[in-house]
Amino acid sequence: MDGDLIVAVARLRDAFVRYPDRAVLDGCPHCRGQVPIDGHDLFSLAISLGNTVGSRDDLKSLLPLLLGRLATSTELDPAIMLGKLRREQWRTWPGAEQDAIDGYLNAVWRSLLATYPSQVGSFLDPTTFLDAVVAGGESVTRFLGIWDVTHSSAADRHLADTVNRLNLADQRPATLAAWLRSETVRDRLYRAFERDHAMSWGDDLARAYDLVRLVTTLGLRVPDHGRRCDMWDHRVV
Repeated sequence: MDGDLIVAVARLRDAFVRYPDRAVLDGCPHCRGQVPIDGHDLFSLAISLGNTVGSRDDLKSLLPLLLGRLATSTELDPAIMLGKLRREQWRTWPGAEQDAIDGYLNAVWRSLLATYPSQVGSFLDPTTFLDAVVAGGESVTRFLGIWDVTHSSAADRHLADTVNRLNLADQRPATLAAWLRSETVRDRLYRAFERDHAMSWGDDLARAYDLVRLVTTLGLRVPDHGRRCDMWDHRVV
C-alpha cells in the first residue's frame, strides 16, 4: 500500500475502534452456530457477515481488517464486501465513519490509477473498483472526476484498457459509457498517444482513440435494454 492508503486504513481503525473485537461471532442457530474468527476463512466470513453470522456492530468491528485486506490481497471480492455496506445502510452511520470509508475509497482509487497494472490487492482494474462502488450504493461520478484530473501514463493506460474492453452492445447505464464516449476522453487518448506512441502500449492507446473517435463521430451509443439498475451507477440511470 502507498502512504495515502496506509493513512486511510489507519483512519478506518480509528473510526471503528469503539466496536469491540469478538473472538467468536453468533451465527444463525439453525445453520451456523457460533463462528470463531481466528483462522476463519475471510472469504467465507465476508459472504456470511451480516447475513447468517454476526451483527452490524460485528461488521463495523471487522471493517478495518476486511477493507485493509481488500487492498493487499486477492482473497476477497470487492463487490461482495462493499455490498455489505449498502445492506447495512452505511450512509446512515455516524459522519466520522462515513468519512473514513469515503477516504478509503478515494485512496484506493488514486492508488489504482497511479500504477499499471493495478497493485491494489483485489481491485484488479478500474471496472472492478467501479462495480464495487455501485455494489456499495454509491455513484461512480466522483471517481470519474478524479480520473479526469489524474494525468499520467498509468491512468491513461487504464483508460485505454477500459475503452478497448467496452462492448457497445453492453447494457451498462449511461454514466460510465457517456464519459468514455466523450470528446474529453477522445482528446485525452490522442494526447496520450502523442506522448507514448513509441512505448510498447502505444498501439493500445491508438486503438482506444480510434474506437472513441468512431463512436463520437457516428453518434453511437450503448443501447438501453430495460434500464437495468444492478450495474454501474444505478442512481443516475
